[in-house]
Amino acid sequence: MKRNLTIGLGAVFLLVSCSNNEKIIDSLVNFNNSKEAEGYHFGDKLALPKEVTDNVEAVAISFGDKESSDLTIDPKFFTMGDNEVTFVIKTKNGETLNQDATINVFARKPEQNIAYEIIKDYPHDPDNFVEGFLIEGNTVYESDGLEGTSQLIKYTLGSTVPSLVARQPANIFSEGCAVVGDKIYQLTYQNRKVFVYDKNTFKKLSEFRMAKAMKEGWGLTYDGENLIATDGSKNLFFLDINDPSKVIKTISVAGNTEVYDKLNELEYYDGFIYANVWHQPFILKINPATGEVVGKLDFTKITEENVQENSEHVLNGIAFKGNNMLVTGKNWAKIYEVSIK
Repeated sequence: MKRNLTIGLGAVFLLVSCSNNEKIIDSLVNFNNSKEAEGYHFGDKLALPKEVTDNVEAVAISFGDKESSDLTIDPKFFTMGDNEVTFVIKTKNGETLNQDATINVFARKPEQNIAYEIIKDYPHDPDNFVEGFLIEGNTVYESDGLEGTSQLIKYTLGSTVPSLVARQPANIFSEGCAVVGDKIYQLTYQNRKVFVYDKNTFKKLSEFRMAKAMKEGWGLTYDGENLIATDGSKNLFFLDINDPSKVIKTISVAGNTEVYDKLNELEYYDGFIYANVWHQPFILKINPATGEVVGKLDFTKITEENVQENSEHVLNGIAFKGNNMLVTGKNWAKIYEVSIK
């Protein structure tokens, strides 16, 4: 009789334990339906469900090859946007439970709408499918795309006649470009190549394989230390200038309520990264340390003027002439000079 009672109590314990485990797992399965609907910010503490806090001894978060028992949203572990993680839970009865979840991280403050005034415009060759665009002094360096017409060109602002041209093989689709000292780096779209040229002669100096982490080549800029590239996702890839196939770090980009993907043409200026979003009429101002979008410039009016005949003629050119921004796009007939308020 005593033996049967022991077995009975053991069975009850197992049932209670299984029930608690199911509650814990179910609460984490639905984790995104509570606080996650609003998202977290860097510095926030994870608000775990009561079913977890009442029944566990310890909780850790696994990020694949990393694990943290600190439930603070720390940029050492989390990126902006969606973070795929696994909760590793030690229950009070000594069991270990694992549950996958998504933790969304957004900028704490809403993006500032940045006011501007168009003060001047310059002619631009409408045959150029602009992918990369930058200026030094009064000299524009431009990378133009499409297979069969891809090229790297150099011209004086106000002129549409290039002083220097490096044409690409017919199978190459050129993308973003960046000047580093006396060199120009140029991305390719799906060819998975990075070309390096002499800035003064356009002689090709070297060629690298694109970083494996990047799906495609889109935008490129230089922050004084690393190349920064986009691949059409929400990510910014910081690349080694001596070996662009090597990724130094990756950050994701998000605003106060949304994740921004399809990041395209880039420009680094005065401590911030400026990026346009493919097929959108605005340019983002991004904190390079966190990926937080701190501001947005809306160019709806000039974009609509330039995409009337072809929806692919999108905004896709950002450069800085002193404190003023230069803006153009794919097959646009103008470059606009903008004074930022």
